[in-house]
Amino acid sequence: MRKTALLIAMALCALLPAAKADEGMWLLMFLKQQTYSDMKAKGLKLSPQQIYDINHASLKDAIIQFGRGCTGEIVSDQGLILTNHHCGYSSIQYHSTVDHDYLSNGFWAYNKSEELPTPGLTAKFFIRMEDVTDKVLKGVNDNMSEKERTDIVRKNSAEIKKQAEAGTDYTAEVSTMFNGNQYILFVYQIFKDVRLVGAPPSSIGKYGSDTDNWMWPRHTCDFSVFRVYADKNGKPAEYSPDNIPLKPKHYLPVSLKGIKNNDFAMIMGYPGTTDRFLPSAGVKEAIDIYNPSVVTAREALRNVMDADMKADPKVRIQYAAKFASLSNYWKFYIGQTQCLNRLNVYNTKKTLENRFAKWIKEDKTSNREKIYGNVLNDIEDYYQNASEYDYLRVYTNEAILRGSSVFSICRMLKPVVDMIESGASEDQIQKAAAGVKTNIDAVFKDYNESTEQKIMAAGLDVYFRNVPMTLQSPEFLSYAFRYGYDFDKIAEDIFKTSQLVSRDKVEQAWQNKDLSEIKNDPAYILTVQLINNYTDKMSAISGKRDQLSRANRLFVKGVMEMDKDKHFAPNANSTIRYTYGNVKSYNPKDGVTYNYYTTLDGVMDKEDNSTWEFTVPAKLRKLWEEKDYGQYAENGTVPVAFITNNDITGGNSGSPTINAKGELIGLAFDGNWEAMSGNIAFNPDMQRCISVDIRYVLFIIDKYAGATNLINEMKIVK
Repeated sequence: MRKTALLIAMALCALLPAAKADEGMWLLMFLKQQTYSDMKAKGLKLSPQQIYDINHASLKDAIIQFGRGCTGEIVSDQGLILTNHHCGYSSIQYHSTVDHDYLSNGFWAYNKSEELPTPGLTAKFFIRMEDVTDKVLKGVNDNMSEKERTDIVRKNSAEIKKQAEAGTDYTAEVSTMFNGNQYILFVYQIFKDVRLVGAPPSSIGKYGSDTDNWMWPRHTCDFSVFRVYADKNGKPAEYSPDNIPLKPKHYLPVSLKGIKNNDFAMIMGYPGTTDRFLPSAGVKEAIDIYNPSVVTAREALRNVMDADMKADPKVRIQYAAKFASLSNYWKFYIGQTQCLNRLNVYNTKKTLENRFAKWIKEDKTSNREKIYGNVLNDIEDYYQNASEYDYLRVYTNEAILRGSSVFSICRMLKPVVDMIESGASEDQIQKAAAGVKTNIDAVFKDYNESTEQKIMAAGLDVYFRNVPMTLQSPEFLSYAFRYGYDFDKIAEDIFKTSQLVSRDKVEQAWQNKDLSEIKNDPAYILTVQLINNYTDKMSAISGKRDQLSRANRLFVKGVMEMDKDKHFAPNANSTIRYTYGNVKSYNPKDGVTYNYYTTLDGVMDKEDNSTWEFTVPAKLRKLWEEKDYGQYAENGTVPVAFITNNDITGGNSGSPTINAKGELIGLAFDGNWEAMSGNIAFNPDMQRCISVDIRYVLFIIDKYAGATNLINEMKIVK
């Protein structure tokens, strides 16, 4: 184990000119050894301690994980948060009604008493990190099975987590890096009282919507404003009117100085997932099966939602967040497939694997052959045997479990039903039931029965048509056969007879506590059939998955040993990272050059009031016509967005784009179409991060919304 740790450390700390410094979502604890020299060369003015310090306030103290999947930054000494509009979208939707349509009209709190508490929304602050690889792998050896290894890793990780949390109000997580070759402990403090402060109307915050999504040039003012509250002692607390705005350890100054091409830019945040070590067989699977299947499943559900949302304002608000979530990665996978093909990523991966195989054979001692000799064959064997199961995996997850809310309700009820059947204690059952009831109430808040029936029909239909018949359950096939495979009729009958398709019926069944009433419900029976079928069929390749896990771990270890003179950053996994680079224009194709910024003039050029995606609010048009830009203009207009070559992915949405002095210059919100394969293969010539210019954000807050109370909180640097 010590030899493995040494090899990882050597790869992590290598600092050679040949390294591609623009690529990488880097761990803060290794900043000084890994990237600082290159960051200084690119223009950084801060010291390592000003960026990451566990004993004193530093840049990392202003960065939060916003909710469960985005990033935010603190921009005042009163806990004010900036993040993306699409990150705050579900919270804005939560507070919206037909009478108070904050999605369409925006929302602004002109004093703290008007700020809206948002149940379930959290702000997670990063405290410290520690390499715990040796502790996690204590007791692991090369002769044990993958399951035995996993059990030891989980047990050791749980003990490390317990010790890190003892006597504190912190939350600790042990996260794997480099496919299980390294383990890092992250310690956080989670605040649970986060309130909505401001949001522009969707015509500004989602300008361009699906049409412009993942595209450059971009003209979206993708931001929203929140505030984190604490108890009187500055500690995390559930919502209370007695809570006070958090006084943060650090907050970001906001720069009005603007940006130029090649300026230094750094981003810090919580990127979701990347798979840069994905083998060529995995790339082929993504192109041929996974990506197109996700697109097909999501398109079926989107079409239903879209039609009903256009027909009814109430449904539009209810399903706005669900539709946006479906749409985002529906389009992403379309673009990723195109990029994987266009950039010939399969062959790039194959070249690496061929070089890896040659490197193994070059070792005269045969040690490499002993350790790595079966790795590539094991990877190829997995994908050959598991590929047909991908259809079952994708369509169960995307068309069923992500489909009708009725399936979600049944899934929530199943553990309680199972507990009752297994003879669990009344206290255990009641505790589980209380959590289920809360979740079911949340489902029914944004629920339209007619829409859900159509979504169920569409999901079942696309599942039936795309999952191989041999992987569908006999019960489901028989059920569909009896209806002549008319899934509209199946859904119609379920919604007529089920006790689980409306709030009143669920409440009644819940209060009766009649187990047979739930167990014999047609919606429940169908859900359990589909879930059990998935579990049973996927168990056939569980051994192959263990084989892949081991092979992937050894492949990554071997590649890092083979290229020991190269920088390596671990795959993103929703832990805090930093990336750095420059503001930079690019050439997407022959004869085309994209500038590094856009302006308010471009917003007006795109205006098309026949579609909501490109409708410009009258007040914004008036400000533009009168050139009433205040202090936010440059060259006679307002800067709107800009691009950098920072390495980002989903989860970085809302991340601060920071200049060389640690000042906020923008909010990262998207990537570009020409580099949609970036999660799998980084392309330094094409990869761009799109940020909304902070001056456009402040212009909307100040001149459009008149929320000068928020401007006055911030430290503005001119």
